[in-house]
Amino acid sequence: MKTILEVNSFIGNIVWGWPMLILLLGTGLLLGIKTKFIVLSKFGYVMKSTFLNIFKKGSDGDGEVTAFQAVSTALAATVGTGNIAGVALAISVGGPGAVFWMWLSALLGMSTKFSEVILSVTYRVKDDKGSFSGGPMYYIERGLGNKTLAKLFALFGALASFGIGNMTQSNSIAQVTNASFGVDSRVVGIILAVLTGIVILGGIKRIGSVTEKLVPFMALFYIVGALAIIIMNIGQIPNAFGLIFGSAFTGHAAAGGFAGSTLMMAMRNGIARGVFTNEAGLGSAPIAHAAATTDHPVRQGMWGVFEVFMDTIVICTMTALVVLVTGVWNSGLQGAALTSSAFKAGFNGGQYIVTIGLALFAFSTILGWSYYGEKCTQYIFGKEAVKFYRIVYIPLVFVGSVGGLQAIWSISDTLNGLMAIPNLVGLVLLSKVVITMVQDFFKDPDRIRQSEAEYISALPERYRPQK
Repeated sequence: MKTILEVNSFIGNIVWGWPMLILLLGTGLLLGIKTKFIVLSKFGYVMKSTFLNIFKKGSDGDGEVTAFQAVSTALAATVGTGNIAGVALAISVGGPGAVFWMWLSALLGMSTKFSEVILSVTYRVKDDKGSFSGGPMYYIERGLGNKTLAKLFALFGALASFGIGNMTQSNSIAQVTNASFGVDSRVVGIILAVLTGIVILGGIKRIGSVTEKLVPFMALFYIVGALAIIIMNIGQIPNAFGLIFGSAFTGHAAAGGFAGSTLMMAMRNGIARGVFTNEAGLGSAPIAHAAATTDHPVRQGMWGVFEVFMDTIVICTMTALVVLVTGVWNSGLQGAALTSSAFKAGFNGGQYIVTIGLALFAFSTILGWSYYGEKCTQYIFGKEAVKFYRIVYIPLVFVGSVGGLQAIWSISDTLNGLMAIPNLVGLVLLSKVVITMVQDFFKDPDRIRQSEAEYISALPERYRPQK
């Protein structure tokens, strides 16, 4: 086991180090250039088509869940402990300038997530019961004809779901509830396992139904609390932005309890936290978007842009500003402890917003990742294997809450990073498909396509989905 962990540590340092971060940002930049940064130039249209349509009940086209239920499931998985603990960690280690690099990674990540979702819907498959499956494994196989690379992605995804999407999240919930309310971790674990089972046994329709209610509530709960503190410290906002932009390219000198930071530390921590929170390029979220009811891949792709914007530009920025305006960022604390300290400094009892927010964010991640793991397992072993996946997944929620199998957490973190490699290959080699779909959609964006054949016919013969 020691040797396995040493090998895992070596690989993990590579997949979450500079080479991978450069690949992720480079892919986002490449896709942005190829699509003429349409996610930014058409950002108003994107928000009009997504945010302003959140409460629209129905969607046109084929699909299993509504467009908002699909993005809620994706957001459930991406909005997690990284938004609360990860951002604070980036600031404590990389300085306030890390926030700038987090924003940059999100702006490039919008093009990446936009492209992932477009490909996922373009190459998704529908079974005889009307269930949809999609994601990197399908666009790699059906678009590139490479089953080996597709199976590698699915294998990494299925195994990663047990740790990064399950046990680490339940452990975070157990720790914060025990620290704040004194609840026994075993009790928390049992409750979480039962709730998880009730939701995921109902499949994507029940997951979507729960997350479309849970995600807006938990996001609004956390944002309102953060906004209250920011408004109470409104005079510190110019100073906060001054710190962010002032140290983005210079690093930040050591001061007081602050460990000190260089430019490279600010860049690495900001970019890594940005990527870790919105998961653009990792290939996970497109699995949920593939089930959305939509008439065109680009229409759902815009929800991918909304996802990154909400996760990183809105929620992560709220955390960062609270940490900076309350003046606790250089206190020597890190992670969730720093965020909790900042909210407590904001107003009496503010730390409970962090406790409840962290618990809701982590629980939603458990739900979202269960679906990712199911679809990856189904791709490799067939639909019958899903029931066995659930039999393993649900008890591991309890195991994680009591701190068990920690070695698996570390290995799954590495597998989570490895998911990006086959996905990035697929994104780059299928970028022509993304461009074609974007051009086809924006010829007449308000026209409702009556069938999948309408947008598939726009593709060159070589890029049409292979059987």
